[in-house]
Amino acid sequence: MELSISFTGDASKYVQIYEELKQAILRKQLLANEQLPSKRNLAKTLDVSVHTIKEAYEQLLAEGYIYSKERSGYFIAPFEFEWGQQRKQHISTAITSTTYNIKFDFNNGHVDKEAFPLSIWHKLLKKHFNVDNLTTSPWQGESILRTEIARYVERSRGVTCEASQVFVYSGTQNQLQALCHFFGQKSHVGLEEPGFKRVRATSQQCGLTTHAIPVDNLGVTIPKESIHMLYTTPAHQFPLGMVMPVERRAELLQWATSDMAYIIEDDYDSEFRYKGLPIPSLAKMDQLQRVIYFGTFSKTLIPSLRISYMILPKSLVEEFMLFNQEQKSVVSKIDQLVLADFIAQGFFDKHLAKMRTIYRKKQQALLAAINANFSKEFEVIGEKSGLHIVMKLPKRLAEQEAIKLAEEVGIKVYPCSTSYQHGSKHAKVIMGYGGLTLEQINEAIELLATVWPSYTTS
Repeated sequence: MELSISFTGDASKYVQIYEELKQAILRKQLLANEQLPSKRNLAKTLDVSVHTIKEAYEQLLAEGYIYSKERSGYFIAPFEFEWGQQRKQHISTAITSTTYNIKFDFNNGHVDKEAFPLSIWHKLLKKHFNVDNLTTSPWQGESILRTEIARYVERSRGVTCEASQVFVYSGTQNQLQALCHFFGQKSHVGLEEPGFKRVRATSQQCGLTTHAIPVDNLGVTIPKESIHMLYTTPAHQFPLGMVMPVERRAELLQWATSDMAYIIEDDYDSEFRYKGLPIPSLAKMDQLQRVIYFGTFSKTLIPSLRISYMILPKSLVEEFMLFNQEQKSVVSKIDQLVLADFIAQGFFDKHLAKMRTIYRKKQQALLAAINANFSKEFEVIGEKSGLHIVMKLPKRLAEQEAIKLAEEVGIKVYPCSTSYQHGSKHAKVIMGYGGLTLEQINEAIELLATVWPSYTTS
């Protein structure tokens, strides 16, 4: 046990040692039956005589704070103290909420953990976990991973870039924060309405002025405000789920060019598309002139990996590098090397192909179960891609009431209202299905059908 004792004032040293040890015991910093250092060791540590330590220990022993064992030493005595005499009691005024036993969680951030290639990942992890990789990465990310990401986005999304344009981060919020700091607090950013609440929070925390840009059935509309950046999720708008058509994408690019603005394209859920032909990304159409491209491995692999990437136009790279030259990497070097190897050996593409099949089956099961158990007054939207759908509720069923009823039968669904800055006319809930099995999806929807359709306002 390491003990830190400071000598101050005129009191004798044995008294000060006694007082500090007593207070540590009363505050439960030293726990029952823990062994104290020997008199000789503590005397050496504190640079005092053994006799001084002996006097302090004997006083503690006499008052019952410690006990001794022959040939073993001194130990903290096991007893309770009247804490009311030590300090004033504080009664918590926190509101207690009812907790339910959740059996089925429709969290849109969950993925199919059972399908993750653990054995391959573990093999690569053992390969890269060695003495040569114990240092940190360059702040912009490992060169080998940035190269693999550049190759991947070119073959999968048609985005042509160099590794120097790729920057590795630990999530969308992290890289958005870096971008906000780079553009500065005087910048104005347009955010989809509704849209990612965490993106709104990050932008505002960085001091930027945010503008709610309405979403229609084609995706985010052309901004009328004077803004420097527009954040959008064209592949699968969050939360409503529409896929932005080519015509709207072209209009946005025209706007960005004429207004000298940048579009932050978060290619959210682009890997999982179930209906219609693939639509080229904004970054492909624009070839990274006015588009800043965001990607992540949270949905394609696992959320806990915490690796994302940002691809900048060449015109911004040098200035961005200079601005961030004193930064350090925020992602584990070993994780970066493992991921780079995983992509380079073709495991990532194989995993994606498998997951597309798995998630397509899950979505089909979810839609079929909803169709079989609910009437047309419960409308499903946003089912063309991604790992979640949105269910529009009938007017008689409020969002919070729907969530509460679901929790009462062990089901967790999520509010859509938190994605709006200015409120919504219709009650809707978000239902992610990536982390549930086919059996769980069917059972959960059948359970929901016992509480939602029958609910009427009193």
